[in-house]
Amino acid sequence: MFRHLHREPGFYKRLFLLALPLILQNLITTSLGFVDTFMVGMLGQNELSAVTAANTPIYLLQIIILGLLSGLSVLASQYWGKGDTDSINRCMGVSLYAGLIIAVSVAAVLFFFPLHVMALVTNNDLLIELGAPYLRIVGLSYIFNTISSVYIGMQRSTENPAMGMIVFGISMLTNTGLNYILIFGKFGAPALGITGAAIATLTSRVLEFVIVAVYAPRYRRVPLMLRLLLRPGGAMARSFLKYATPVLVNEVLWGLGVSVMTAVMGHMAISTDMLAAHAIMGNIDKFSTVACFGIAGATAVIVGKRIGEGAGREEVYSLGCCLLTVSFGVGLVVSVCLAVLLPTVFIPYLYPLFHLEGLALEIAVTMCVVYLFMLPLKAFDITNITGLLRAGGDSRMASIIDLSCQWVIAVPLTFLTALVFNAPVAVVCLCIQSENVCKCPWGILRLRSRKWINDVTGEDT
Repeated sequence: MFRHLHREPGFYKRLFLLALPLILQNLITTSLGFVDTFMVGMLGQNELSAVTAANTPIYLLQIIILGLLSGLSVLASQYWGKGDTDSINRCMGVSLYAGLIIAVSVAAVLFFFPLHVMALVTNNDLLIELGAPYLRIVGLSYIFNTISSVYIGMQRSTENPAMGMIVFGISMLTNTGLNYILIFGKFGAPALGITGAAIATLTSRVLEFVIVAVYAPRYRRVPLMLRLLLRPGGAMARSFLKYATPVLVNEVLWGLGVSVMTAVMGHMAISTDMLAAHAIMGNIDKFSTVACFGIAGATAVIVGKRIGEGAGREEVYSLGCCLLTVSFGVGLVVSVCLAVLLPTVFIPYLYPLFHLEGLALEIAVTMCVVYLFMLPLKAFDITNITGLLRAGGDSRMASIIDLSCQWVIAVPLTFLTALVFNAPVAVVCLCIQSENVCKCPWGILRLRSRKWINDVTGEDT
C-alpha cells in the first residue's frame, strides 16, 4: 500500500485544499451538536438523556439525507469530470424531490406523534415527557436543511467545498447564540430549556436555507437551471435510482442499526447512565472522525472525477490505495491523541462539565478506551465505503459490506450482551464497535478486485 503514496507533484496539496474545507465543515457541524449537548447538559443529566433519546429518530432522518447526498455525489462528481452541468442539475432535481418527500413525511410524524416516537426509543416516562417537545420542533428544521444540503452537496461534488463551510459556520454561530439565549433565558427571553434548544436549531436551519436561496441564482460555475431541476427526466431518475438506492438503503438501515443499539442502551437497567455517557461519546466520535470524513469526501470527488475523465483502472486503483493509506494514518494519529486526552482532559475537565459522575463516568471512560483502539480501522472503513467504493459506482457492494457487518455481527451481539446476558459495560462497548473489525478485511478484498471501478455517466442517455 505504501508504494502508492508516491504521487505526482502537487497531489497532496490538491487533496489538502479539497479536504480542508470539508474537515472544517464537519468540524462546524459537529461543534453545533456539541454546543447543543453541552448547554443541555448544564440543565442536568435527565435533560441530556432526554435529548439523546430524542435525537435517535432525528439521527435516522439525518442518515437518510446523507444517503441522498451520497447518491448525488456518485453521479455529480463523475458528471463534473465530463463538464456536464445539465446532468448535474438533473441530479439535484431528483435529490430534492426524494429528499423533500421523506423530510416532510418524517417531520409530520414527529410533530403529531412525538410521545409515541419517544416511547420507541426509551421506556423511561420522564425522558419521554422531556424529549417530546424537542422532537416536534427539531423535525421541522430538516425540511429546510434538506434543500440547503442538496445544493451544498452539489457544490462539494464540483470541487467547491468552501461554500458549505461558510454556510454551516454562520449556522453554528446563530445556533450557539440562540441556544444561550433561549435555553437559559438571557437578554429578557424566557428560559425554555430543551424547547429553546429546538427553536435555536430550527432557526439556524431556516437561515441556512435563506443563504442558499440568495446565493444559488448568482453562482455561475454550475448555474441553476430551473427547468432541469423541476423536470429532471425519467432517464436521470432511473440512473439516480440505480446508484443512489443502495446508498440510501445503506444509510437508512445503518442508521437504524445505530438507533437500535441506542434503544438497547435505553432499555438497560442503567439506561440513564448509559445514554448520558453515550451522548458524550457520540460527540467525541464526531470530533474524532471529522478528518476521516473530510478525506472520504475528498476521495469521492477526486476518484469520481478521475473516472469521469476516463482514467485507466490501474491508475484509479493506485489512487484509491493512496487515499485509504492516508485515511488509516489519520485515524491512527487521532487515536493516539485521544489516548493522551482521556486522562489529561476528558476525565478531569470534560466529563465533569456534563455532570457525569459515578457509574456514568465509568461508562464514559470505558466507551472511550474501546473506541480509540477501533478508530484506525473505522477511519479506513469510512473512506473505503463512503468515499472510494461509492465514487466508483460500487454502491451495492459497499452497502453489503457495511450492513452485513453491522446487522449480522454488531447489533445481535449488542442486544445479547446488554439485555440477555447482562454483560459488563466493556463487553457491550466492544460489541457496538465490532463491525469495524469485520469491514476492514472485506473492504480490502473488494478494493483489490478492481470491480468497484465503473463509469456510471453513460447510462442515463
